[in-house]
Amino acid sequence: MKLENVEHASQVSRRLQQPTADEVCDLIYRPRLQDFAGGFGYLTAINEAHVLMLHKQGLIDAPVAQAIGRALIEMGQAGPGVVELDPQREDAYFNYEAHLIAKVGVDVGGRMHTARSRNDILATMDRMRSRDLVISLLDEIHAVRETALAQAERYAAVVMPGYTHLQPAQPITYGFYLAAVAQALERDGQRLAAAYAHIDRCPMGAGAFAGTPYEIDREETARLLGFPAVIANTMDAVASRDFAFEVLGALAVLAATWSRIAQDYFVWSTDEFGLVDFPDSVAGTSSIMPQKKNPVVLEYLKGRAGQVLGQYTAAIAALKGTNFSHTGDANRESIGAFWPAVQDSLASLRLLRLVLETAAPREDAMSRRARQNFCAATDLADAIVVRAGLSFRQSHHIVGAVVREAMDKGLPADGISLEMVQRAARQQLGRALGLSEEDVRQSLDPAYSVTRRRQGGPAPETVRALAAQARAALIADRQQNQARRQALEDAGRRRRERLLEVVR
Repeated sequence: MKLENVEHASQVSRRLQQPTADEVCDLIYRPRLQDFAGGFGYLTAINEAHVLMLHKQGLIDAPVAQAIGRALIEMGQAGPGVVELDPQREDAYFNYEAHLIAKVGVDVGGRMHTARSRNDILATMDRMRSRDLVISLLDEIHAVRETALAQAERYAAVVMPGYTHLQPAQPITYGFYLAAVAQALERDGQRLAAAYAHIDRCPMGAGAFAGTPYEIDREETARLLGFPAVIANTMDAVASRDFAFEVLGALAVLAATWSRIAQDYFVWSTDEFGLVDFPDSVAGTSSIMPQKKNPVVLEYLKGRAGQVLGQYTAAIAALKGTNFSHTGDANRESIGAFWPAVQDSLASLRLLRLVLETAAPREDAMSRRARQNFCAATDLADAIVVRAGLSFRQSHHIVGAVVREAMDKGLPADGISLEMVQRAARQQLGRALGLSEEDVRQSLDPAYSVTRRRQGGPAPETVRALAAQARAALIADRQQNQARRQALEDAGRRRRERLLEVVR
């Protein structure tokens, strides 16, 4: 009996004489097909480029190229819904191929798979999809940077206490904080842009992993897909998804950035701190406590950062014990967490932008807290160094004693007097200092403090200058990202034009 007549033979291989088990279909293959629509455009593009290359190289003749080309155009126009998905065919490629063969016949349609494998196809699909996603991630980072810089300029002179160890530290401005956020996000974008350069290499022509004996033109296929170059070693081309781990690593760092920012706003918006307000449109409430206004966006951002970090850990843990070749665990399971990590990051960046855009500083509360909570104590120590000629360590001891006395008496920082300073000086040094009441008052003024910190610090003119520099960098980064997008669009346009020429 011929194998073709066996009632329940495999749908994809005459090597396999039994149908795939229901459990395998339901638990492995069917879930893979759920994203068929997401990969359909990439698979169509790869098929178009490969057929054009085969025709150019004389590996398929003109009638075959025309028939396959027409079928690909028709399928592209009809969309992924035209393909009937069967998990017995394992994955997206076999289902796609089966539909095409049904249209043009096995002798014609079966020639499309000459000189390639699912392995190099899947590797190329992953890279094409990743390119688009990184471009989208960079767009979102750029939008957040733009918002942070606009707000930094707007609030460049709004004085607030700065914190280290969540304790009052030194006066800053709200704009200074936002300029720092923009600078950190700039580096997050740079890490993703660096990963893009490693993504943007084409695996096609690698076959299963050992290349192909056919006289193909790998560079031609790469050009048609918008890649500037191929991955030279064919084993590396299909064995490696390190670009995905670069992106995941960059996203893990980015997630830590947005989570730390969210944590600041989480604290500042509490009733106890009262430094920032959010509109009701970005808050939740309680089912039982009518007074509640809950920071749901901030909590989402902090929690989702943990998800992204976990996805990175899960991905690289799945990879580490695999052979350096093509395997399902290395190239499918290991990056299964990559796609949701990107989507989580895209959503979180949009929400982070909303936070920065809608957060309203309570300027009076910020100023009052900065005047009262001793965050200008370092400036008093600096004034003693300059005016009295003491070493900073001596001055530090004196001011520490002054702060201790003020706290014992329940005095705020702006209640410190010259008399208190002189008393501490006599206790520490045995003599008074050559200071005036105005010296003490001015040094404890947070607004005066920030104006004196001009070398990368919170002085308003410095914040505005830093924001201007960062905006220039942002413009350049946006132009570069648009160039990436344009290169892919141009390659797609040229590929479709070439295909139309073949099918005419």
